[in-house]
Amino acid sequence: MVNAVGRSVAAELLRVVSTRIWWILGLVLLGYTAFVAAFLAFFLGDLGAALGGGSSLPPRAVADLVYSTATSVGYLVPVLLGALIVTSEHRHRTLTPTLLAEPRRGVVVTGKAIAGAAFGALYGVVGLLASVGLGAAVIAVGGGDPLLGSAETWGLILRALLAMALWGLVGVGLGGLVANQVVAIVLLLVFTQFLEPILRLVGAVWEWSAEVGKFLPGAASDALVGAGLFGSLGALDPSAAGMHSAALSWWQGGLVLAALAAVLLVLSRATTWRRDVA
Repeated sequence: MVNAVGRSVAAELLRVVSTRIWWILGLVLLGYTAFVAAFLAFFLGDLGAALGGGSSLPPRAVADLVYSTATSVGYLVPVLLGALIVTSEHRHRTLTPTLLAEPRRGVVVTGKAIAGAAFGALYGVVGLLASVGLGAAVIAVGGGDPLLGSAETWGLILRALLAMALWGLVGVGLGGLVANQVVAIVLLLVFTQFLEPILRLVGAVWEWSAEVGKFLPGAASDALVGAGLFGSLGALDPSAAGMHSAALSWWQGGLVLAALAAVLLVLSRATTWRRDVA
């Protein structure tokens, strides 16, 4: 069984790297995260100077916001690739050869899940190279403290890697449940770029809705990492304090994200993966 899973993982990794989409997504993640991180580091540095030496912008809050852009703006990449790992088989009708090579569908699903998590972690490294590498440089050039020697910073980095791996699992689960590639991509874009941000903004208005909103996937991811655009900006701006008043602890955020991935994987295994393949 272990050997079969290992072969399945190797086959999935080889299948992904034989295409161009994985490195194209990686370049998009690198460029976009670098831009956002550098912009925030520069903006917050200038803003701190304008406010009188940056006394209202603690170095910890600035560093957390800048470094967490790897996940807060980059998490779409691993979840998208995770979905493509499954849906591309249906789109290109390669699922039949895959199941002929390994008839045990549980092994195939496990292999795809591990591959999705592995690429999620890889994208985490790429995103962090951009957010921490360039972000820390801009903070330092602006006279700030990038806090690279802080244990809290490295804890955030490790949790960001875990979050990106979990997002890869979420993508595999969603791709297996939906199966249709176009539908999966549209659902991901609509939810991550429009629906959830609106729900988090509106939910922050009332205390009861903020309590519910903290269980949204993006909010759970921010909680796991320990920072994010919503939470960190709220910490910097007292008028937006409601955005982070109801936040999960890091381990609770990790459990919520892991539970979401597990539910999607189980549902896909119990539904789509049980169907006959033409």
